[in-house]
Order: sequence, then structure tokens, then C-alpha cells
Amino acid sequence: MKEKSILPHKTKTEPSSGAERKASHAPRVWYKLDLSAIVYPTLQRRDFSSVYRLSVLLKEPVNPQILQQAVDLALPRFPTYKTAIRKGLFWRYLEPNNRPGPFVQKDIRNFCMPMPFKAGNRYLLRIYYYDRRISLEAHHCLGDGTGGMCVLHTITAVYLRLLGHEVADGYFVKKIDETPHPEELEDAYMRYANAKVSPARPGEKTFRVRGTREPFFTFNIIDGVMSVKEVMAVAKNYNATITEYLNAVLLYALLQKQQSEWHLKQRPVKIAMPVNLRRFFPSQTLRNFITMVFPVVDPRLGDYTFEEIVIQVRNYMRYFINEKFLRGDITTNANTQRNPFIRVVPLFIKDFVVKQFYTRVQDKNSSAGLTNMGALKVPEGMASHIERFDIYMGQPFSSRTNCAIVSFQDTLTVNFASSIMETDVERYFFRKLVKDHIHVTIESNRQSLDEIL
Repeated sequence: MKEKSILPHKTKTEPSSGAERKASHAPRVWYKLDLSAIVYPTLQRRDFSSVYRLSVLLKEPVNPQILQQAVDLALPRFPTYKTAIRKGLFWRYLEPNNRPGPFVQKDIRNFCMPMPFKAGNRYLLRIYYYDRRISLEAHHCLGDGTGGMCVLHTITAVYLRLLGHEVADGYFVKKIDETPHPEELEDAYMRYANAKVSPARPGEKTFRVRGTREPFFTFNIIDGVMSVKEVMAVAKNYNATITEYLNAVLLYALLQKQQSEWHLKQRPVKIAMPVNLRRFFPSQTLRNFITMVFPVVDPRLGDYTFEEIVIQVRNYMRYFINEKFLRGDITTNANTQRNPFIRVVPLFIKDFVVKQFYTRVQDKNSSAGLTNMGALKVPEGMASHIERFDIYMGQPFSSRTNCAIVSFQDTLTVNFASSIMETDVERYFFRKLVKDHIHVTIESNRQSLDEIL
């Protein structure tokens, strides 16, 4: 494959063999991986894939046959999700996948399992059902949570229509008979990575949770379900938003974890938090369009009260999360890809360098991950059939826990995911919420709730 990209809304005739030239003159479409997606396949291991899960809990049991029909009708509307990943000499890329599938499957207990690129007819997403729940798992090289949520919402809307319900389009629900807007398929990073400076990134090591790894194919989840109004009222008492408050609670839990153990020296506690760049840069892209910020508390400076942690988080968020800083951040990433020398380096060398950098530097730059999808809205006729949504960041690359937050109407869910036995961070987190008079319902796929709290 030659190293040149075709704009997503354009096609080019490029037969791969003489036989194909004789057999067909149909144009061949392919999509270069976006700026974030380049990294995810590089980190692929036998026991790790960059897979996330989005779920919707309905009010009636799911009919798997109707759900399969909905998937077959809705997925072609999202051409970058109906793809397979291929490897060229210099870069990986996505190409349309017209094989049968993806097929609806009954859900499994330990989900977000590794996703080999050649399995499942080469699809990079899975659709599961169980009782009232529909779940979509996607490899991160296809897109971020916003793009994945569009796919899940559209499939769910089509499913409800097939059952005879009237559901409008809008919000994350796309019209399945319309041609995708070119912006939906673009690498939006490259459009906005035009700052005049590329800020350097600090790389100081942070506190890392050390846990006992579970056996292969074990994935532990702990869900906390609570009222949006209660959380909002508590956050307001701290003069914070819900996101700032929950970030502070997670930092507090991580500090408690570090203080409860013996360490040769204390280290900063830092959270890796994705920011949805669509809030700051106009784009309809359904591919990855996020960057990371890192709220931090350094216990070496002294003991922090919870109120001080909230202030630290609030000041950090309001200083760094703005169009100027975010543009500079994505420009730093984009300049690496634009480098003429790096572009002609063979893929296997790129893979080795990226994997070493991520393992030795990037992965050690945060203590946990936290993502907040925010408040989800659905079109008219759909809300009455939905109880709540869940998000899981998938298996962490190293021994730690990740946290995802999403709300729908007055239901807010906090979903922890890890591949370690210990639940200290989750316990400190939820105990703090209860101490702040927030009522929390705990759910888990672990054997006993006693071992959690």
C-alpha cells in the first residue's frame, strides 16, 4: 500500500492486482487511521486490545432476532465502523468490510475481551445482548465514545422502530437512509492542529496502583448508580461541576490508597481524562477527536483536605481546558505525524518506538483514567423505553482501574473497570460519596459484594 491518504468522502480507483482490474472497475475506498487511532493497534497484545463498551438498558427484554435486523440496517450508515484494519508498509489503514456480520451474540460475564484483527470476519466491533441490555464493543481505532454512542443510539432506535414504536431522528440517532456528511469521516485533528507552538509535555512518574493481576480473560467491573440531582447538589456545595467533583473524589481515593501503603517516597497522583474536542472545534466527525488532560495533586507539597483537592481540580480544569491550550496539545501530536522522516520509516520500526514510549513514559504518566460522557439525550419517542446507559473504558493497559461516567435523565452511573483483584480505590471512592450523603446502588460481576466495600 502506498503511503498516501484518500479523503474519506472521495474515492480512487486502485486495484490491488491484475485480476481485480479485469474483474471490476469499482473504486476502492480506504481510510487512513486518525491521529489517535494510529497508537491503538500498536499496543495490541494477545491479552490486550484498546476496546471500550457502551451499553443501553431498556425497559423490556431484548429480542435478538430483531436486534440483528437493526444492526444489519443501521451499520452501513457508518462506513468507518463497517471496516477491517489492514497493514501497509508505512501505516495501517481501514478498508470497507463487506463480509457477513457483525453477528449479535449473547453477552458474557468478562467482556471487553481482546479483539484479534482477523477474528469475527475482521469486524472491529461486537454487539451483545442480555435480558434488557444492548451493548456495543468497539476497537478504539474506529472512533471515540461519541462516535460509538452514535452507532449504539442509531441501532437502538432502529430496533425500537422494528418493534413498532415511533422514534424520531436527532441527537446521536442518525438517519440510516442518508449519505454520511464528509465531516463524519474526517480526521478532524489535522484540520485544527495549526497552533504556532507545540507545547512540551511533562513526563514525571506518578503514583501507580499495584494490584494482583487476575487470570487471563478476567474483567472486573463495579457500577455505582445514583441520582444526578443528589450529585449535582453535593458538587454545588463544593462550588464545583459534577465532573470536577467526581474527579476530586477519584483523586481523593487514589491519595487514600497511596497513604494506606508503604512507599519509599510519595509520588503525584494524576488522572488521565479525555476531553471531547468537538466542544471547542466545530466538527461532526465520528472518528477519534479527543485529547488528554491530567488533573493532579502532589502529596509531597503537604496534606490536602478534600476541599483543597476540589479547588485544585477546578483551577486546573478552568486553566487548561480551553481552545488555546487544546489546539496546542493536538498540534504537538500532529507535528510528529507530519515529520517527513517519520512518514517514510517502516511500520515495524514505528511500532517498536511507539510501544516503548507508551510503556516507559505515557502509561506511567497517570494513576487512573476517568472519562465523562456527560448527560445523554435521545430523540422523541425513545426515552420512555430506556432506563440508563453504561460506559466501560475496557481493560487497562497496566495494573490499575479505569472509571467512566454517564448520565441519562436523573440516573448517573459510575463504571469502574479493572483486571486486578484489589478494590481499594473503588471502596474509597464510593465511601466518600456515601459520606457526602449520596445514595449509591452498587452492582458488580464479582462473586460477592462483600469483597468490594
